[in-house]
Amino acid sequence: MTTIIIEDEKPAARMLQRKLEKLNIPVQVMLHSVREAVEWFQQNPHPELIFLDIQLSDGLSFEIFEKVNIQSPIIFTTAYDEYALRAFKLNSIDYLLKPIDEDDLEVAVDKYKKLIAPKPAIDMQMIRQLFTSSQAPDYKKRFSVKVGDHIKIIPIEDVELFYSEFKGTFLHTFEGRTFLLDTTLESLEKELEPTQFFRVSRKYIIAHTALKDIVVYSNSRLKLTLKSYNKEEVIVSRERVGEFKEWLG
Repeated sequence: MTTIIIEDEKPAARMLQRKLEKLNIPVQVMLHSVREAVEWFQQNPHPELIFLDIQLSDGLSFEIFEKVNIQSPIIFTTAYDEYALRAFKLNSIDYLLKPIDEDDLEVAVDKYKKLIAPKPAIDMQMIRQLFTSSQAPDYKKRFSVKVGDHIKIIPIEDVELFYSEFKGTFLHTFEGRTFLLDTTLESLEKELEPTQFFRVSRKYIIAHTALKDIVVYSNSRLKLTLKSYNKEEVIVSRERVGEFKEWLG
């Protein structure tokens, strides 16, 4: 079985590869741009399964199909909005919404394995129009918090970390101030730019710019020293260490 991943972010590609290997789907090839993909497909036109990101470093992945004829099953990996994805789903091509959940990945792979009928024709022009007309994710750029009788606006650049405590969710700034938010860490994960923020444990989501030092800790974990926050130890949980290192780049 020839499986390829086309993804411009190499850490994301390696992460997807590891998840697929857990499902006994070995990945033979990883490509990172439209140019690389076109060159590869010109020599290898019929892989058995393709995992394809929409936005690549040198353009939209639909440009690949304008230059080479590909009939292989495709599972798209994308961060586009659910409205576009529901319409996209009607074309009988599966998709995985980033960040990719392992259960969703397993369902998509099982769906591919069960394909015994002839594959439906893929209308790439329609798919291209669908995605190019939709908006990219609108990640949080600021937070409004209540301070006494006032509303304070905090730019995302000022946020060092988010944490949960006593069933509340708090925002901590680089200036050392803490504010209560009316949300949860689970909701924040979907609203924050994933290259800038990472959930290191059930309690903490940290900013990339917050890191001051990283120390190998007990039980295969990592201990983080942040620039301002020192209320408690911030530990990267063991199950998140691998993805955390990928996130660091």
